[in-house]
Amino acid sequence: MTDLAGAIRGERRALVDFLETVGPDEWATPSLCDGWTVQDVAAHVASAPALTMSETLLDMARAGFRPNAFTAGSARRWARRGPAAILDQLRTNAENGAKPLGVPPVAALVDAVVHQLDIRRPLGSSRPVPEPAFVPAANFCAATRWPASIMVGGNVRARIAGLRLVAEGFDWSWGEGAEVRGSTEALILMLSGRPIEPGELTGPGAETLYARL
Repeated sequence: MTDLAGAIRGERRALVDFLETVGPDEWATPSLCDGWTVQDVAAHVASAPALTMSETLLDMARAGFRPNAFTAGSARRWARRGPAAILDQLRTNAENGAKPLGVPPVAALVDAVVHQLDIRRPLGSSRPVPEPAFVPAANFCAATRWPASIMVGGNVRARIAGLRLVAEGFDWSWGEGAEVRGSTEALILMLSGRPIEPGELTGPGAETLYARL
C-alpha cells in the first residue's frame, strides 16, 4: 500500500508540474477524451477525489444516475472554477492522498496515469510512465471486467486475448500468444481504450491488436 500511495503521489505531482507549464490557450485544447478539453480532464482529476458524499449524490441526481453523465457534468462544473483553482486542488490531492469515493486505491492511480496522458498527448508532450506506476495500472486495466471495462473503452480482455504484451525498457508482460511490444505510454493508452498511432506497437501480434482497436 505504501508503494501504491507513493506512485499515486508521484503521478499527481508530475501532472501538476506539467500543467504549470501549460499556456492559457492550451487549457482549451481538445484532450484524448472525446468532447473534453484539457481543462475538463484536469478538473475531473482534481474534483473526483474531493467530492463529498452529499456532493456526489447531488451530482448523480442531476445526471439522472447515469455514471458517464455524472462524471462529465461534475467535471465541467468544476472546470468553470478555472486553472488556478484546479491546480490548487490537484496539489491538495497529491499531498493528502484522497481518492474518489467507492474505488480501490489502484483505480486512483489509473486515473492519475491515464488522464495525464489524455492531457499531455494533444499538447505534444510525451512522457514514459514510470515502472512503479505502470505495473499496477497496466495490471488493473488488463484484468478489468464488465462493467468497470466501460471506463477503459470497452472489453479490454477481448482486445488483448491470445496476445502477449511486453513493455519496452523493463520486465513486464501480460498474457500468452503472439508478442506485442510497446512503450509504457503506448501500452497504457491501448489498455485504457485511447487512440495510438500506427507503429507504436510492434511485434508478431501487433497487426492483430491494431485490427481490434
